[in-house]
Amino acid sequence: MPTTLAIVAALEREVYSFIRTATRVRHTHAGRRFTFFERDDTVLVCAGIGLDAARRAAEAVIAIYQPKALQSIGFAGALTPTLHVGDIFTPATIIDARDGSRTQIANGQGTLLTFMSVAGAQQKATLAQAYSAQAVDMEAAAVATAARAHGIPFAATKVISDGLDFDMPETARFIDSNGQFQTASFAAFAALRPWLWPRVATLARNSSKAATALARHLKNSHSAPQDVPEAKTT
Repeated sequence: MPTTLAIVAALEREVYSFIRTATRVRHTHAGRRFTFFERDDTVLVCAGIGLDAARRAAEAVIAIYQPKALQSIGFAGALTPTLHVGDIFTPATIIDARDGSRTQIANGQGTLLTFMSVAGAQQKATLAQAYSAQAVDMEAAAVATAARAHGIPFAATKVISDGLDFDMPETARFIDSNGQFQTASFAAFAALRPWLWPRVATLARNSSKAATALARHLKNSHSAPQDVPEAKTT
């Protein structure tokens, strides 16, 4: 089932504009069930949050669809005050914080750090200084690794969903072993803690703004295999 472009995102809310007009198809790979969203010559899979979830989904979409190019798309946090919520960030370098390995991508700008956990304001400031990166996510390096292993061109497109100074509410405990965010549990947790309400409301507004900006970007860009550059790892 050859496909031109395969996209790996984390959560459906990041790419709702794509999946609402796509065909849902379920496949099993390596003992796990995945939902794929097919539209024209593109397929998208929502991996869940984190490196392990992203790598599993990337391997699944490669095995099932044999794409000509692979792309990591979704939310990222700003590590510089020059990036704001809703800004599109297409990096030239992706750093894997686990081992410091770097993936170089032609035609991009700046550095994206893939980190192992949700970064709050203090953590983001530390990461910015340590890695000289402009944004942080939790998946791109894993997708890049899968692309490299299979000799597939790779690119990443991220939208900023939280600014440098925004202190994320506690969310890590609500990410399950499959990388899925337990929204109902988080809502119940936050409901009993009024001091979190302003940050939760801001998070919701920021996420909505970021998803709208990413939808606009995806609508205006029509990636073809030659548009997704070969990535190199150092």
